[in-house]
This record gives sequence, structure tokens and C-alpha cells, in this order.
Amino acid sequence: MYDEEPDGVRLQKVLAKAGVGSRRVAEDMIADGRVRVNGEIVTEQGRRVDPETAVIHVDGLRVMITDDLAHVALNKPRGMHTTMSDDRGRSCVGDLVRERDDRLFHVGRLDADTEGLLLLTNDGELAHRLMHPSYKVFKTYLAEVPGPVSKEVGRQLRAGVELEDGLVVVDGFKVKDNNSGRALVEVVLHEGRNHIVRRLLEAVGHPVQRLVRTAIGPVFLSTQKPGVMRDLTATEIGELYRLVGL
Repeated sequence: MYDEEPDGVRLQKVLAKAGVGSRRVAEDMIADGRVRVNGEIVTEQGRRVDPETAVIHVDGLRVMITDDLAHVALNKPRGMHTTMSDDRGRSCVGDLVRERDDRLFHVGRLDADTEGLLLLTNDGELAHRLMHPSYKVFKTYLAEVPGPVSKEVGRQLRAGVELEDGLVVVDGFKVKDNNSGRALVEVVLHEGRNHIVRRLLEAVGHPVQRLVRTAIGPVFLSTQKPGVMRDLTATEIGELYRLVGL
């Protein structure tokens, strides 16, 4: 990625290579005290760093400075299994990334019948923290259920619903559309227990007919079509690292 420089690489060059801005812009950021290297604010121009080991933040967001890390958002289609291979020959996430040079793995799971946003990465520590409930990374789901949905349902979910594996309290709930035959509700959770959204909504009398995950923290599904992947932006990556304290 960089020409060999025994004493390290100039910080402004590293920032420019990472896509933060031109070298001149990077120099201004350094002069303004907006850049931290390994937790220390750096204001001197020409500071050299090791791109392989340095942890760099700009305006509090982590900057990815190596080429070996990948962060991808997939719109998982309904019917696709969240596995990297399937011995029964069923469609799986691994089919989409098999030809890539980087060895990606999925962050958490979505049921085969659930569609929507799935993150893939080769950063094991980030993946672990994103999945661990203690870091409280919110996941947002859109569910189609039998309607109408009363206000009492929202009160129940916010107060907590006792399932067979313990109490679950939603972090957010909103009715987006409410008709007599069909309703659309948004559920926000930071937990990742198996089938948790489906079990929650069934417990309050509204079994899920269709379920889509639309966001994980600062990353949104956007306009991606089913089966399409995209690389996360530098801002999305930085926000994810910030959320989990990396």
C-alpha cells in the first residue's frame, strides 16, 4: 500500500491514502487538532506513523488505513441462508463472496425467511463487539403483521415481554402503517437472540408475515436490491468502530 519507509509514513500521506482528503486537507486537520494517533492528539506536521499498527481517529471516528480489512453491507434476499457454505446445496451468503480475495464472514445471522441488511467483514474484534449485547448496537426491523395494531402493543413491548428464554424489552417501537388487515411496524433492539422479533410480535398477538432488517447502528439498507453488496463508507466504518469503542 505504501512505499517502504523505515521510519514510518508521514501522517498526512496516510490520511490522504485512506480517503480522508487531500494531503493539504489532512495537514489542516492535523494543525486544527482534529487527528489522534494511538490516543494522542497530533498537531505537528510531518509526524511519521506505522500504518500497520497505528490507530488513527479524525474528529473522533476511526480511520481505516490498511487494505486488508473489508466491511460490506449485503441486502440478504428472502430464502437465502446465513452460512458461508451449505452441505444441502441451498442458497447461502457464502455463494456471493466465494470469488473475493478477502475472507469475509457474516456478523450475526438472519433467518432464511428474514431479509435485509447483513454486515460482512474480516475484522473479528469488530464483529464480536457488534454482536455482543453489552455494546448496545441497535438493529432496526420492519415487520408486516396482521392489523390493526393497538397502542397497547407498543406499551407491552416497551415494558417487556417474558419469553421462554427470559424478559425482552424493545429499544424502540413504532407503527408505520395500520390497516384492518395489514400493519407495518418498526422494532428496534440491541439483543440478538434467535428469532427474537418474530417471537416478540407473536407473543403480543401479531405474528410476522414478512420481516426486513433495515439498519444496524449507523448503517442503513438504503436502496440496495436483494442480493446486492456494497462497501461501507469511511464514515459508516468510523461510526461502527466508535459505537463499540475501537
